[in-house]
This record gives sequence, structure tokens and C-alpha cells, in this order.
Amino acid sequence: MTSVHSVFSLPVLMRRLMLLLALGASALLGGCGYNQMQVSDEATKAAWAEVLNQYKRRADLIPNLVESVKGFAQQEKDVLTQVVEARAKATQIQVNPSDPDSLKKFEAAQKDMGGALSRLLVVTENYPQLKSDANFRELQAQLEGTENRITVARKRYIDSVSAYNVLVRQFPNNLTAMVFGYQPKPQFTVENEAAIQNAPAVNFGNKPAGSGK
Repeated sequence: MTSVHSVFSLPVLMRRLMLLLALGASALLGGCGYNQMQVSDEATKAAWAEVLNQYKRRADLIPNLVESVKGFAQQEKDVLTQVVEARAKATQIQVNPSDPDSLKKFEAAQKDMGGALSRLLVVTENYPQLKSDANFRELQAQLEGTENRITVARKRYIDSVSAYNVLVRQFPNNLTAMVFGYQPKPQFTVENEAAIQNAPAVNFGNKPAGSGK
């Protein structure tokens, strides 16, 4: 038979007290948004990783694209050089998504690379043999798919950061965020809010519908 002394001994009471405190702390943290912040923070990290993955995918396509164009349009040296230089700049940037200045530099470099690619693709319109080349057409399909994935990944990241920022600014969550060091995260700059809803057109052949040029 268990003695009264063993049931109420100091070590047993301490363990029970610690358990009660842990349960109380868990309930308190859950009620003031800590657990939600953890989940939301991880969601933004996962979304950011996908953004980086898709931008890397695009960068990896560029060398083959440049070589493919070179085979038919070596005289377009300036445009090809701009693409290569823009890629080098974009891939060398060490971005910290929690630093607004770092994020802006990263976004600007990616925008420059997208612009250089667009100029290159405009040039390819002057080379029918290039446009009919099987390798180029495969790269075309991959690049178009990647641009779509970039748009989707950016949209998901923007949404996840928006949800996180609302969470850490709401009362009483903002008090919990202050205690545990959760800060609002900087956002991508969306110059045209409607544009982020749709993937950009990567047109290698026919002119866009409605274009008069």
C-alpha cells in the first residue's frame, strides 16, 4: 500500500506543480497567439523558399537559352551580354527577406533579369529558323512555365507575409510578438496590384491579341 507520505512527498508535489505550470503556460501562449505566430512564421519561410526555387529555375535556363540564340543570332551580342550580366548580378545577391533594403535589391535584380530576357525574346522574332528550332522551342516552354510558377510563388509569399503581419499586429498578439521578438516582415513591391494575379505573357511567336504593332 502506498503511504500518505510518499503520495505527498516534496519531489512528487514539485513534479505535479511543474506539470500544472507547463499546462497553464501552454494554454496562455496558445490563447495569446504564440502558436499561431509559429505556424504563420513557418508558412512565410516555406513560401519564400519556393520563391527562391523558382527564380533559381529561371536562372538555370538562361545559359542554354543564350547558347541556343547564339547559334542563330551571333550578331545580337549586346542583347546576349545584357542577359548574361543580368543573370550574374541576380544570382550573386545574398538576400535577407527580413531586411527591406536587401529585399528591394533582390527584387530589382530579378526585375532587371526579366527585362533583359524580354529584350532577348523580342530579338528572336527576327529569326524564323531560331523560332522553329526544337531546342529553342523546348526552352521556350520551360521558361513560360517558370514565369508562371514565379508569379504563383510570389503571390503565395505576399499572401503569407500579409497574414503574418496582420497576426503580429493584432491585440493581444502584438504583446506576445513584442515579448518573443516577432517583427512584421517587409513585403515585395507590387507596382501593379492587378498584375500579380496573372502570370506575365511569355510570347515567342504570335503578337499579343489586340496589339496593333
